[in-house]
Amino acid sequence: MPVSLPPALELSLDLLRCPTCRTRRLRPDRGALRCPEGHTFDLARHGYASLLTGTRATSGDDTAMVRARGRFLSTGAYAPVREATARLAAGAASGRAATVVDVGCGTGYYLAGVLDRLPGARGLGLDTSARALRSAARAHERAAAVAWDVFRPFPLADEAADVVLDVFAPRNPAEFHRVLRPAGRLIVVRPTVRHLAELHGRLPAAVTVDPAKEQRLHRALDPFFEAGATERVEYSATLAGPDALDLVAMTPSAHHVSRADLDGEGSLPGRITVSVLASVYRPRRARAGARAR
Repeated sequence: MPVSLPPALELSLDLLRCPTCRTRRLRPDRGALRCPEGHTFDLARHGYASLLTGTRATSGDDTAMVRARGRFLSTGAYAPVREATARLAAGAASGRAATVVDVGCGTGYYLAGVLDRLPGARGLGLDTSARALRSAARAHERAAAVAWDVFRPFPLADEAADVVLDVFAPRNPAEFHRVLRPAGRLIVVRPTVRHLAELHGRLPAAVTVDPAKEQRLHRALDPFFEAGATERVEYSATLAGPDALDLVAMTPSAHHVSRADLDGEGSLPGRITVSVLASVYRPRRARAGARAR
């Protein structure tokens, strides 16, 4: 039986472009999305569309990681980060019926927070993890989800978005610039070197933040964006034992920390420092040919 088009995906269908043709719109056709040239893409029964072509990207976010993330985020430990992201997005949208694109959306936790703050907005999340996209497709009634690799040209129309979110996710500055409207805004949320410091102190094998991260971010974004306001969100959060395990399991540290590292008495902290920077960026005026697809 063909899969029907999810309402949220129908709401954002005009944003999508065939990733093979690059300019053709996609239309629903017998449980799939199809362009006028006949390129066809599956609609998953879990509610998201898969537009990936050619060699498929492999995501580190497997089933165990996504489940751990869902449990951890449900504790509210990262709620202030979500609230700051939503507040900045609401300011960037300037009260209009906005289009919000969340690149590397994961389970859709931050996108849902933004859409709650913007009753007239629609959202579209991009991620490579099929397991995460199952959750993202259910995260909010106005949030659609699409399987895509952030490092490739996005299957989206030029100047389609009012806000692009990049929360703890990889970045593609050229594509962020292309899909944002001239008055749009990019919001980047990333950890500081103080983020989860207690965890790193207990687990030396855990992945840490590169001290040069801010300089690298500036170099990558500066050709395309002007930096606006930056907000530091920093606080202490209490963790129960299972929550601390989920925090490790939901991050790239899960691939570097052994079971033996976690089994020692008192190996995980009961409190952690959450420390992130949330910045708003304005697109620079496009150079000649800069928006060519």
